[in-house]
Amino acid sequence: MKKVFVIIITALLFASCKKDLTSLNEDPKNPPMVAASSLVTNAERSLVRTLSSSNVNLNIFRLIVQHWQETTYLGESRYDLNTRNIPQGVWTALYRDVLKDLEEAKRLIPDQVTNEDIRTNQLAVVNILQVYAYYYLINTFGNIPYSEALDIDNVFPVYDDARTIYADLITRLDAAISSIIPSANGLGNADIIYGNDMTAWVKFGNSFKLKMGMLIADVPGSNSQAVVEQAYAAGVFTSNDDNAMFDFLASPPNTNPIWEDLVQSGRQDFVAASTLIDQMQTFSDPRIPYYFTVDEANGYSGGDPGTSSSYTTFSKPEEKITVPEFPGVLLDYAEVEFLLAEAAARGYSVGAAAAQHYTNAITASILFWGGTQGQATTYLARPAVNYATAAGTFRQKIGTQKWISLYNRGWDAWIEWRRLDYPQLEPAYRALSAIPFRFTYPVNEQNYNTTNYNQAANAIGGDDVETQLWWDVN
Repeated sequence: MKKVFVIIITALLFASCKKDLTSLNEDPKNPPMVAASSLVTNAERSLVRTLSSSNVNLNIFRLIVQHWQETTYLGESRYDLNTRNIPQGVWTALYRDVLKDLEEAKRLIPDQVTNEDIRTNQLAVVNILQVYAYYYLINTFGNIPYSEALDIDNVFPVYDDARTIYADLITRLDAAISSIIPSANGLGNADIIYGNDMTAWVKFGNSFKLKMGMLIADVPGSNSQAVVEQAYAAGVFTSNDDNAMFDFLASPPNTNPIWEDLVQSGRQDFVAASTLIDQMQTFSDPRIPYYFTVDEANGYSGGDPGTSSSYTTFSKPEEKITVPEFPGVLLDYAEVEFLLAEAAARGYSVGAAAAQHYTNAITASILFWGGTQGQATTYLARPAVNYATAAGTFRQKIGTQKWISLYNRGWDAWIEWRRLDYPQLEPAYRALSAIPFRFTYPVNEQNYNTTNYNQAANAIGGDDVETQLWWDVN
């Protein structure tokens, strides 16, 4: 009997040795290899959500540019960036949740995609998205990790000079655009912005290049004019149909983050800011009912920045933007036309005069929000709005109207407000500082990457919210 038992056990052991025992260590819910396309999807989703969010731990730009005002908790309206460690939230959202996924996708695509044209297009999209994400990091902090960023083995990356990074980003963007093969497929349904439409990605790339070129228009010795004119000649957005955006879904987890922050959570944290409400009422702006609700007692009204503002007293963000499927926007036609208006005003060759591009921009914005062509025509005929009769230089005319148009895109409104210096906002009540020109570096960087952090802070003129970035020279 013992012999039979030994023989059976020996046979079983011998049989098991022929199998791949390493498979026992595999977790079917966490595969060792992921599809590169899924990483791009996740990066795009994270990017759009970060830009669209109204979470005060992450995106407080609507408060900084005085589109919204807080009701009870006033720290963010008064520029308290540190209590909630908001800089860390922005840093993590873009580096870890967007750029790292895109970098990993870039590593995997050559091995996973056999068709050369599709592989080329997928890599082009990834590179364009990385340029886009770095644009917001640079314009929020200044010098940042770049050449040594995204290396998991290097936890103490050096900070690179922002102007040097910026030049390289334009070069990378040019290379990505020129490599696209419009007739070939891209990421398919994995691309939640344009899908397989590679022609749309070419237009987006050129339009974003236009935006990058205009950012440096005031920088002495920059190649702004060449960059802008090249982008325009290559083909930029020509209608709202070109807008780069993601339509959020009606059901979690891919819902509009504003709906999550305000409706799903049942919070009443924000009302309209009086700064924007007052300006729109002065202009009789037809977009006001699409931006805000009516206060039954006073019509449209807003809370003063930095003050405690009753939720029941003032106008609130209109329900249009708080529905689960309201889209998040990366770049739109109205912004492109404002950029072209400014370029024309500076003497760049962009196909039409500043007044025409300005008119196109305002019209596109009104139509996007639900207004009519007739409303746009009436609005543009107002002396205070019409480009020929509106007060001030092109900075004031374009800057003020662009600030209104960039409602619900507070991050971009903040960048453009710093660059154009209009409208001339006053600091919030009991503000902790001047209106921030940048965010301070995250506390983690100060504590753990101390040497490189100190060098970066010294290089930009101090790690302070009032330190102006290299392109903010006015």
